[in-house]
Amino acid sequence: MTGARALLLPLLVISALFAQIRASDPLFHETFDESFEGSWVVSGKEEYTGVWKHAKSDGHEDYGLLVSEPAKKYAIVKELDTPVTLKDGTVVLQFEVRLQNGLECGGAYIKYIRVQDTGLDTKDFDNGTPYTIMFGPDKCGSTNKVHFILKHKNPKTGEYVEHHLKSPPSVPYDKLSHVYTAILKPDNELRILIDGEEKSKANFLSSDDFEPALIPSKTIPDPDDKKPEDWDERAKIPDPDATKPDDWDEDAPMEIVDEEATKPEGWLDDEPDEIDDPEAAKPEDWDDEEDGEWEAPKIDNPKCEEAPGCGEWKKPMKQNPAYKGKWHAPMIDNPSYKGIWKPQEIPNPEYFELDKPDFDPIAAIGIEIWTMQDGILFDNILIADDEKVATSILEKTWKPKFDVEKEKQKAEEAANAPSEELSEIQKKIFDVLYKIAFIPFLEPYKTKIIELIEKGEKQPNITISIVASVVVVLVSVLFRTLFGGKKAAPAPVKPVAKVSTPEADAAGSSGDKEEKEDDTAAPRRRSRRET
Repeated sequence: MTGARALLLPLLVISALFAQIRASDPLFHETFDESFEGSWVVSGKEEYTGVWKHAKSDGHEDYGLLVSEPAKKYAIVKELDTPVTLKDGTVVLQFEVRLQNGLECGGAYIKYIRVQDTGLDTKDFDNGTPYTIMFGPDKCGSTNKVHFILKHKNPKTGEYVEHHLKSPPSVPYDKLSHVYTAILKPDNELRILIDGEEKSKANFLSSDDFEPALIPSKTIPDPDDKKPEDWDERAKIPDPDATKPDDWDEDAPMEIVDEEATKPEGWLDDEPDEIDDPEAAKPEDWDDEEDGEWEAPKIDNPKCEEAPGCGEWKKPMKQNPAYKGKWHAPMIDNPSYKGIWKPQEIPNPEYFELDKPDFDPIAAIGIEIWTMQDGILFDNILIADDEKVATSILEKTWKPKFDVEKEKQKAEEAANAPSEELSEIQKKIFDVLYKIAFIPFLEPYKTKIIELIEKGEKQPNITISIVASVVVVLVSVLFRTLFGGKKAAPAPVKPVAKVSTPEADAAGSSGDKEEKEDDTAAPRRRSRRET
């Protein structure tokens, strides 16, 4: 008996050791150390024209699955040897992505394909292939999130509903390698990590965390309920007993002539607002018979710029103190007000109770994306039932690469960083800009220009941008000053000049009609004021 026990003890130790080793193994781990061809299947659907490549990560000897072309759709899938159940215990979904050329518009997420009754035809993998979870970066326009979407079956209707994590983390903006981790716990907890750091936490059964909630509301508005015809939703109504005051003049104008105004001293009554341009000359090719009598173009009268004004002076308008506008009865509380009508609530036929999500098993892993950027590199796709396993793989595979990339990034930033001190040239530039800010006609913009200059002095690397901003303001003001004028200059008109002849005068209105009908065929004549 003693000998049997002696033999049993080593066997138990060996069994426990093997169990420990087995427990530390991931359920699935794709390293892409070898080519993906033969194990991953590229979709045969014609819309997926993007070419996948087995390529090294930039600056490393480590291989991954590369999105090689921009502005393409991509789809590739790998069936698991054994479906992974998500109902019991902890499940960790983790993968690595490097956006080597950034990500302006596109996805870099993974779809965890659910088991299908008819089996999965990998060649037909596309956007419509049913999945259990979609997880990973997605960025385009206002969208910038690390998606987590659960497709859950409603046991009452048998339909699958997409449930989106309400507060997903943002996608890192840089071009370094990053690891995305989703940890599903047996107590319905979900944790989203980026590079091993928790960024979001949720509960699958909480309506505050998923939209729509996994558990539908117990009641819904009755779709057959109708608002009664006599239901009054007006909180306020015009007072039916109010009457317009006798002294209320609805016809009184908003403005009246200011009879107390006097003509400003120095007003030039006999000077026009515009005069002929003294520097204008009649073009040498101007034909008076063909083009009509030439007239010089008009310019603003320089005398008017120095005087209060020119031309006939008229008393200005002022606000009419007697103006009241159209009379309206004052508003009072509506005695018939019943509030905003809502349909009555009825039991929701789709309601069900749930202790934990009824996750469908994962039968395959697919990447189905559309992206405007190439250079997206997927690596170390992992499914595990132990957080420690995922963390260990992260530390061994991702961390060394990230550290190298981070140091390289810091070195590049340091090399490209401008001097914090102003150079002599920059000092002279800012001196000139300060003088510009104090030009009289820029007075309305002086404060803003000085703020820009002070910002540039604190950040020398944006000197060019500051100069450009001040120049834009200067040019805009000069343009308005030179071309705004008191009157908008009319666009040059080039009518067909009518030459007076005895025959034309005798023709009268019929001659005018014939001339209009033949207008398209006649040669165009220039305006007398065209230069």
